Amino acid sequence: MTIRKILLIDDNKELTTSLKSLLEMESFELIVAHDAKEAFSLLDNSINMVLIDTAIPKMNGIDILKELRKIYEMPVIILGKTDSNLDLILSLELGADDYLAKPFNNRELIARIRAVLRRTASKEKEEIKINPESIVNIDDLQLNLGKQEARFSGQVLDLTGTEFSLSYLLAKNVGQVVSKEQISQSVLGKRLAPFDRAIDMHISNLRRKLPERKDRYPWFKTLRGRGYLMVSEA
Repeated sequence: MTIRKILLIDDNKELTTSLKSLLEMESFELIVAHDAKEAFSLLDNSINMVLIDTAIPKMNGIDILKELRKIYEMPVIILGKTDSNLDLILSLELGADDYLAKPFNNRELIARIRAVLRRTASKEKEEIKINPESIVNIDDLQLNLGKQEARFSGQVLDLTGTEFSLSYLLAKNVGQVVSKEQISQSVLGKRLAPFDRAIDMHISNLRRKLPERKDRYPWFKTLRGRGYLMVSEA
């Protein structure tokens, strides 16, 4: 069995010691950095995942994520404050794969890590044959599944992997309601948890990033208690 290597960036030495024991019991290799400088000296493409605490001195976790995403594409889980919607929103906007609020249950952390790694491995192994069915066009938006690329009027859009997957799922089901439970399983690779606002934040980001449609319709409709749909063309 391949041992997955995880980098934990957290200045709480008691917590890092505890998590090192926990993750090694679960057959992960954990490398610990207590600040940004140490973290970037340890980062390379052998790292399978990064866990980042938001409350790091000198350079906080959000800024570390921003710099990391300029170079690396490995999955990232942010460990943040329970009451910080701002950290949640910024983390997802900057390309984090998941956000877990402190204090967290150790079993939930392990489950989140495994879910994100499964999703990443699945994308890496998936060989998609380019054909017309893997390209979806709505208005002037084109979503190319094979290239994992979104274009509007020919211009490439700057979407995260999660934002692209969410757009593609809704576009493939254009005009139909897709439940938040289905989105969570298909796009985030996990069951929908009570009060989980990650999907809402991704939809909000897409509404901001996608240009205005030529037909003037909104891209998405929210059906409270049911889910989301991508609005079909006239």
